[in-house]
Amino acid sequence: MTIVENQLLIRKTIPVWDIGVRLFHWSLVASVTLSYFVISPRDLHRFFGYTVVALITFRLIWGLIGPKHARFGNFIPGPRKLLGYLRDIARGVEDRYIGHNPAGAAMIIALLLVLGGIGTTGYMMGMDAYFGEEWVEDLHKTLVNGLFVLVVFHLAGVILASLRHRENLVAAMLTGRKIAESEVNTQ
Repeated sequence: MTIVENQLLIRKTIPVWDIGVRLFHWSLVASVTLSYFVISPRDLHRFFGYTVVALITFRLIWGLIGPKHARFGNFIPGPRKLLGYLRDIARGVEDRYIGHNPAGAAMIIALLLVLGGIGTTGYMMGMDAYFGEEWVEDLHKTLVNGLFVLVVFHLAGVILASLRHRENLVAAMLTGRKIAESEVNTQ
């Protein structure tokens, strides 16, 4: 075993993402993917869409009452903090966060808002008042396209942060554990 492999094995991890956050995240990924690819039968598409809305509702509640790193009050940045963090990313000197970093937090809010809009317009398309209204369907499709853009930025951010901070954020979202602060610079 090399020195680097040995040091990676002894790095201490700490719990960060609770089971609620992790189940929400991966259930949302699955439900959004299925709702996109399963257009027919319409009832199944609708079921996955309602599942997304239920998951968002859960996350909003969990963001108020869940553990420390799940709470919105713990990680939602102000504009100045977000812009400073984005500037630091461009300079390659951004801080590492145990929980969500400011860019990740802003992405969570953007994704929740866009998904909420997709769910709302999807529901509206089935209402008598909006049935056949072209603008509702157009808005629904536009929001779905916007979601793809956000997902690409989200994945790019996860990859960038994983490389810059030498930790696998996908694994952290699976296990709920991240490398302890004291272990980050150990080589």
